[in-house]
Amino acid sequence: MADYVYGPGRTHLFVPGPVNIPDPVIRAMNRQNEDYRSPAVPALTKILLEDVKKIFKTTSGTPFIIPTTGTGAWESALTNTLSPGDRIVSFLIGQFSLLWIDQQQRLGFNVDVVESDWGRGADLDVLEAKLRQDTAHTIKAIAIVHNETATGVTNNLATVRKLLDAYRHPALVLVDGVSSICALDFRMDEWGVDVALTGSQKALSMPTGLGIVCASPKALEASKTAKSVRVFFDWKDYLKFYKMGTYWPYTPSIQLLYGLRAALDLLEEEGLDNVIKRHTRLGTATRLAVEAWGLKNCTQKEEWFSNTVTAVVVPSYIDSGEIVKHAWKRYNLSLGLGLNKIAGKVFRIGHLGNLNEPAVSHYAIRCLEVMLKEERQAFAAFRSGFKVLDSRSQKPSERPACFS
Repeated sequence: MADYVYGPGRTHLFVPGPVNIPDPVIRAMNRQNEDYRSPAVPALTKILLEDVKKIFKTTSGTPFIIPTTGTGAWESALTNTLSPGDRIVSFLIGQFSLLWIDQQQRLGFNVDVVESDWGRGADLDVLEAKLRQDTAHTIKAIAIVHNETATGVTNNLATVRKLLDAYRHPALVLVDGVSSICALDFRMDEWGVDVALTGSQKALSMPTGLGIVCASPKALEASKTAKSVRVFFDWKDYLKFYKMGTYWPYTPSIQLLYGLRAALDLLEEEGLDNVIKRHTRLGTATRLAVEAWGLKNCTQKEEWFSNTVTAVVVPSYIDSGEIVKHAWKRYNLSLGLGLNKIAGKVFRIGHLGNLNEPAVSHYAIRCLEVMLKEERQAFAAFRSGFKVLDSRSQKPSERPACFS
């Protein structure tokens, strides 16, 4: 790749996934393959399935650990609970909710899209109106992204449940918790979530490769009559092998299972509530830094602020993609690009997973302060007609190339 520049030292990941992998997880995965039909792997899996329920805060849910990504987990949630033509109310608030909606449409569901400006949360007033009008219960599911990674927006799931209960509506609640579960407050049982899902490369701080889905008893019951075609993601196959005590309908990733064991042990050691508090501190500190820089948060209201990712709006004279590029080339610092309609307008700071305060404040924030200062100085000099950087090539009519 022409833009690739090797930089000595460790790359510092501050994208909102994949995230830094802690050393105990790396060590746990450093092992040979094993026969997954041997007694050891089912014994490991049995305990994992019980312990992974804790990250969803459920006692009644049934988890599925699937060798896939979040996109596969999406498909698993949809095809196991719904039939083609079923009406889904789905909220479009950013790139990842857009992609999930695209999947819903391609799978043949009748998707009732509720769109908000990017930077705003799901419009729950519209949801209330739809529930009030839907006396025939044609809405079969509500699909919502808990934390929209593209814009740094967190939605209020408790309110979704309150609305459904207020109108005694039986719709299933399907939640993408890819960038929220294990970092933000998530209460599957209390909020009446029917299917929740996450990915191993986010707050679990593992490599990509596991899609973890948890289904409520209501969702399992719905799966018995759902007519969507599914093979690889069919919960029925998993449940069959659960009953047999072998757990796996096909070959799992042995190394990722041991990595998951280590990741869950770390969460248990710190305490999930403490993990959530730590992410609150990291999110708050990052937003305060953005405010001190004189920049705006893409998220338009405090009630939607995310504690796992902050999307920063840059001045119109700056291409945010150049900031991301420069951070990589100069500091080995990986930041998130602006996606789709906000490409070039925002960059994203991920502060989730195995991170502490010094990592965020002393490295990511400090590096960004230096880069933004350089950019502003260059632009100020350019506007004043001064020579900037290379006087032999810089012309008054050109944008300063301080990120070249």
